[in-house]
Amino acid sequence: MNATMMTVNPFGENMYILWDEASHEAVVVDPGMMRDAEREMVTKFIDEKELKVKHILLTHLHLDHVTSARWLADQTGADVCGSELDAALGMELPEQVSYFHLKIECDALTIDRNLKDGDTLPLGSEIIQVLHVPGHSPGGLAFYLPESSLLISGDTIFNRSIGRTDLMGGDMAQLLNSIREKVMTLPDETVIASGHGPTTTVADEKLFNPFL
Repeated sequence: MNATMMTVNPFGENMYILWDEASHEAVVVDPGMMRDAEREMVTKFIDEKELKVKHILLTHLHLDHVTSARWLADQTGADVCGSELDAALGMELPEQVSYFHLKIECDALTIDRNLKDGDTLPLGSEIIQVLHVPGHSPGGLAFYLPESSLLISGDTIFNRSIGRTDLMGGDMAQLLNSIREKVMTLPDETVIASGHGPTTTVADEKLFNPFL
């Protein structure tokens, strides 16, 4: 499986395009583009690789991860997939814009397909496993590709850090429980591709993450 990371918007959010070389099937995770140039960068990549985007996958519905989700879905014909437990966050995107004093427009967002813990999504010859990892937000999700030893973790865990829990719906105890039960139980060699900052591995976080 090919995984391409693009860092976008003022928050330095990592969005991911996962794509299968043979079938050209693709998913886009957390399209948080806020500028026309960022949107053009993503659509140019999709066009050049001749990708068929099947799903827009959302780890959670905070502003910096979803700003262009509906726009990209309209461009590609993909559906927007996330957790209904974050529905309130999606409806409050305009308020999130005001909270961070951003000069952008962002309508409320509803998802097309509700994803739950244990769901699977085929992508080419591989399977994406859905993990519910609440704590940063009530409906926080991570996407695990066991054959590629890759976890797209959103803002659940970072390189030697963890997600913040001071925003609406955050819960520190719940977040730590999610990390211990859903992330640290994955094979040590699993690469963690998070919503901000560099990649890490399960093994490194077991050894060096001060929050664990």
